[in-house]
Amino acid sequence: MYTHALKVVAISLLALPLALRGDEKLPPELEGVGVGERLGHHVDLNLEFVNESGRPVKLREFFSTGKPVLLTLAYYTCPMLCNLILNGQTAALKEVPWTPGEQFEVVTVSFDPRDTPELARKKKTNYLEMYGKPSGEGWHFLTDYDENVKKLADQVGFHYKWDQQQEQFAHTAVIMFLTPDGRVSRYLYGIKFSPRDVRLALTEAGEGKMGSTVDKLLLYCFHYDPSSKGYTLFAMNVMRAGGALTVVILAFVILRLLRRERYRAAGPSGEPLVTVK
Repeated sequence: MYTHALKVVAISLLALPLALRGDEKLPPELEGVGVGERLGHHVDLNLEFVNESGRPVKLREFFSTGKPVLLTLAYYTCPMLCNLILNGQTAALKEVPWTPGEQFEVVTVSFDPRDTPELARKKKTNYLEMYGKPSGEGWHFLTDYDENVKKLADQVGFHYKWDQQQEQFAHTAVIMFLTPDGRVSRYLYGIKFSPRDVRLALTEAGEGKMGSTVDKLLLYCFHYDPSSKGYTLFAMNVMRAGGALTVVILAFVILRLLRRERYRAAGPSGEPLVTVK
């Protein structure tokens, strides 16, 4: 009972960026585990991995279409946390009105060098069934090659380590969003993700190239808040948007009133009713 409670607390702390943990103490086996956010940092798109079909692929293949990328670092034999993260990610994506492979790409990379393409293929089959949309060409499950996953993890600030006692990896619950040219755009933490947050993060990572006018307006009004690990209503932007809308409405009303006054001041022929002698 105590061990389970300790794990829950530890997972909760690991769901925070390193900069926000303050003086919170982690168990020794979790020291050094977490995320050091590297917003704006380019990842090496020439890093090579092996996909679920056993074919060598470079990250560049998933960024060549000009779409944002949802990146998840997990491992396929994880007994608990990775499954919870992928379940939460899948549930959120089901509520987003876009499809992997069309508006964005999803790349899941195992950081366990023992994971095989066969495991990746099984994992992909399970999650595509759970997702329930045709996205086989847009959601990619990769395994490590030549320790490149460690390089990728370092580049996005994802720190993990092997727990010898528990015989599993200790890592953070997080998903990441990258721009079409491979820059880190946003981190979302936890095991449950708001579909609105995922949609806004994809819109933000897409740099204005995806999403409707409504999505872009929502991104203007909602601001990412690290303390709440999601997007919250940004009062200042709302006030600015409201002020601009008020000006437009007032201008429209004034224009209508001026036109009405001109119409009343004109005669049947359109000439002014008042003449100057």
